Amino acid sequence: MALGWLAVAASTAAWPLRVVVALAQGCWLHRIYFVGHEAVHRKLLPGHAQLNDALGQLALLPLLLPLGVYRKIHRFHHACNRLDERTSALDTFVVAANAGVLARAWCHTMWYLAVFAGGFFVHSLVSVVLFLVLPLRTARRVSPAFAGWRERDRWAALAALTTAVALHVTTAQVAGTAVWASLFGWPALAFAWVYSLLVYIYHYDTSYGRPTGANARSLRAPAVVSWWLLNFNEHATHHADPALPWYRLPHAASDDVRARRSILRGILDQLRGPRVVAASTRVTP
Repeated sequence: MALGWLAVAASTAAWPLRVVVALAQGCWLHRIYFVGHEAVHRKLLPGHAQLNDALGQLALLPLLLPLGVYRKIHRFHHACNRLDERTSALDTFVVAANAGVLARAWCHTMWYLAVFAGGFFVHSLVSVVLFLVLPLRTARRVSPAFAGWRERDRWAALAALTTAVALHVTTAQVAGTAVWASLFGWPALAFAWVYSLLVYIYHYDTSYGRPTGANARSLRAPAVVSWWLLNFNEHATHHADPALPWYRLPHAASDDVRARRSILRGILDQLRGPRVVAASTRVTP
């Protein structure tokens, strides 16, 4: 609320201040996204499933993200994370065995746009849209992530999305589009960039195969950054035991924090680009 007030108050200020405020809002939306993550794992209010989901969905309304779709995609991630080079491995591109320089250059271009230009947010947005509009039979052919997705799940997700859209439209109609842009529009762009920059640093260039929980790393971060991320940087611990609530993750970590890479190193490592694998080549776990 404080950031929202500041954004509206600064809407006529010089553009550098507006950019700083929007970036702060985007970072806060990233924290709210992790509140939704806790709800996805039913850890926000353990033992109170309906209230857990209601509060989780409420938190995700500014992001236009249905909790049910988030939960389905995230379950697939945990179950199949980097199972092989084709499954849930965002830093790996499989090309034809005779692929030339242009095909490989295309893979690198897509990777850099995904990480450094908000592309992973677009990737996630497209995934949500597919869950909402594709016929179930077609969807299951598109991706195994759709397994178990039912018509009633789709309608519940559509209801959540409709509520989120109503929040945005009502804000624009009542307060004006300039206020909507300050509260939701520019912060969403900032969130898209922050999310894309950070979403895969815990899995970039890690192992493949089973157990899928081992294909993750934890990263070292200052206390304030860990607090901001709801300890999401304790990612290997989270994958080892997804039932642990965010505040217990640091205490359950088994590795030496001093030996880890830093968050900044995790971000910069992505500059090395993706792994491009010929279709006839098998990646060794």
